[in-house]
This record gives sequence, C-alpha cells and structure tokens, in this order.
Amino acid sequence: MGLTVIVLAAGQGTRMRSDLPKVLQPLAGRPLLAHVLDKARLLSPDDIRVVYGYGGERVRKAFQAEDLSWYAQAEQLGTGHAVQQAIAGIPEDHLVMILCGDVPQISETSLQALRTAAADGMALLSARLEDPTGYGRVIRNAAGLVERVVEHNDAGADELKVNEINTGMMAIPAGRLTEWLSKLSNDNAQGEYYLTDVIAMAVADGVPVGVAQTRTAGEGLGVNDRRDLARAERGVQRDIAEALMVAGVTLADPARLDVRGRVRTGRDVYIDVNAVFEGEVVLGDRVRIGPNVVLRDASIGNDTHVHANSHIEKSRVGAGCQVGPFARFRPDAELADGAKVGNFVEIKKSRIGRGSKVNHLTYIGDSKIGSGVNVGCGTVTCNYDGANKHRTVIGDGAFIGSGVQLVAPVTVEAGAVIGAGSTITKTAPADQLTVARARQVTVKNWHRPVKDK
Repeated sequence: MGLTVIVLAAGQGTRMRSDLPKVLQPLAGRPLLAHVLDKARLLSPDDIRVVYGYGGERVRKAFQAEDLSWYAQAEQLGTGHAVQQAIAGIPEDHLVMILCGDVPQISETSLQALRTAAADGMALLSARLEDPTGYGRVIRNAAGLVERVVEHNDAGADELKVNEINTGMMAIPAGRLTEWLSKLSNDNAQGEYYLTDVIAMAVADGVPVGVAQTRTAGEGLGVNDRRDLARAERGVQRDIAEALMVAGVTLADPARLDVRGRVRTGRDVYIDVNAVFEGEVVLGDRVRIGPNVVLRDASIGNDTHVHANSHIEKSRVGAGCQVGPFARFRPDAELADGAKVGNFVEIKKSRIGRGSKVNHLTYIGDSKIGSGVNVGCGTVTCNYDGANKHRTVIGDGAFIGSGVQLVAPVTVEAGAVIGAGSTITKTAPADQLTVARARQVTVKNWHRPVKDK
C-alpha cells in the first residue's frame, strides 16, 4: 500500500504572540515544521503534502525541498477543512497519514506504530496525560474499542475525566477518508470542521479503528505558546544528548547542552557544560570542548582542545590545536595542525600555519601566516583603510614582537623578526630584524590635566 503524508501547518498560533507563523518558530535552531518533515521522511512516503495558511509564502519560502507539495487553506475552518484542501488526487489505495506541523517531538517509532495499527482499517495516535486539559478525549466503549473523539470544549463532565487524548495524528485509507470528509459538519462549539468526526463515521460504517499510543506522553503534545516551546526545546535537547552519549560522547552534564543544528562526532569526545552548537558542526576524535563554548558551522580536528568561552564561526581548526580561552574565530578562519590561538585573540578570514602561535590579545584579519610563526601580544593586522580590506602575509618562522601594527597590504618574509612596538608599512626582509618606532621624547614643563571644578 502506498503512503501519502499530509502535514497540517496552516495555523497562526495566536498564543505565541508573534509575527512569525507558528510552524516557523525555532526549536533546536530549526523551524517546528522542519522537525515534523524530518520524521515524515523517515517513513519513505510516496508524497508529502503540506497544508499552509497563515504566513503563506513565508512558510513555503522556508522549505524549498522538491519532495514537498503545497496546498493553501485560505480560511482556517478546522482540521477537517484543512485535510479537504489536500485530499484531491491521492490514489484511493494509499494510506493517508495526517501529521501536525506543531508536534515536533513525535518519534519515528510512534509513527510506525500508527501505520501498523491502520492495517485493518484506520487508526489514531493517542497519549495518556496526567493533565489532559485542552485536548480532545478518546472515548471507548465497555469493550475498550474506540467510539469517537470529543473535543475539550464539547466534552461532558464524565468525558473530561478521560486522560487518553487524541494527538491529532491519524492514518486512514484515502478512499474512505475522501468519503468521510465530504460528510463533515461544523455543528459544534467551535463552528469548525473537525477531522476527528471521521472516527465516529468509521465506527458507524463498521471500519475497525485501531489505536497506537505514543512512546512517551510528551512526544504527542503540540506547541501552542512560549511555555510549550520551552518544554519542547528541553525535550529535543534531551533526545540529542542521549543520542550523542550513545554515540560515545562524554557530556559533563547532559542537561546543559544546546544543539541548534547537527553535530557529527568522532571517538572519545568530551563536551563540558553550557556548550552551544549551531548549524553543521564536526568534532574529530578526542576533541575536548570547554565550558561555554559556541561553535557555529565549524570543524574541529582530532586531539584539539577548545578552551572555555571561545566562539568559532564558519571556520576550520586542524588536529592537535589549542584554542582559547576567550578566543573568537569569525568566518573563514583556519588553523593548520598544531597551531595555537590563545586568550582574547580574534581571527577573521585568515589562515594560521602549522605550529604557529598567536597567544594573547591580538587581531588577525585577512592574513596568511606561515608555519612556525610566533605572533606577540597585542599585535594588530591593520586590514581596513576605511574603504577596502587588504592582506597581510607572514612567512614561515617569522617572529612578531609585542604591540606591533602590520599595516596591510604588507609582507613579513620568512624568518624575519619585527621589534616590539613597531608599525610596519613596507616589506620586512627575510631573516633580518626590522624595527619601526618613533624617537622617544620627554616633554619638559608638561602638566597632567585636571578636572574642571
């Protein structure tokens, strides 16, 4: 049997109190809807249809994948109405699985269970909650079979005591679903066309209604406000932490980790507390990440130690390097193997060669530094003339003294030594000492300024 997935993503999310459509709210660095689509793809469906509404083209623009079909719900008249927008053209022998774009923690395990439960008819995915307030209740008969789902606002006193809730996710044969959708009515407290009404129709038609329950209660919960978003964030981060530990990563505290993208790790990686990973991050074997480190779209080579409070963005660090503490790599920084960048050093669009050291309080921008170079404390590559950026080149084995200004474009040749406090504007020749300082002068009869009374 073929499989078509319909993802309901049309809601505004008024309780978010945001101009951003609900399904675009960020969760672990990605939109809510992205998490749901990832799970849908794990089922290898023939088609994924997304019903969108509020935010219109903004939602579509955020997802350019070719495997998605888009269906507009101009008016939000309920979940049944939403599915009606996307049902046309689905082969009758397909199973239609309906997912919710604001339920990001749903697991592949639960979705596969839902698919299996629909083998003899249709199925819904339920969960049991200690506090089911606000959710539709699954009503069963004396034999334990599902009779219907009643929405919270339409439920009676006894029905409100039921703690088995409908997650909104169902699996229904396309032919049957098309028939039942045509019979929906909006005669209810909300004046909406409820998708859940097809359950009572299935019972009336003698179609078996199977039930699959979520693996955990939390994974079936929707995100409706900022509190829900925070709860989902911690849930997703717990899952990521578990997966990293299963892969062999040591986490100092799994509860104090934030991954807002994807992390690939080698063997024997150690991550200290409050590390943040964004975008695509690669950590090689035996990498150590110190506390409060931020890595964004970064690659860290084997045996490298990134010390506390360092920030590395869109950059590559080789093997056996030392970085930080308090180092900042802006985009297109690269450290060759064995290089060292110390505290309060900023690197931007530059390559630091093998075994070179930039240890303290230094800015390196638009530069190429060779191997075995020592860059002294307080050195600045003056790369910007107020209009354009210029390049600094430092050859292998050069030694740059403390407090040096290298005014680009400029070259320090291999083996050159630059005296401390120099301002270098011309090529410094290889294997020679270059010093460029103004003559020291003491001004007589000078008085230190004092504050006005």
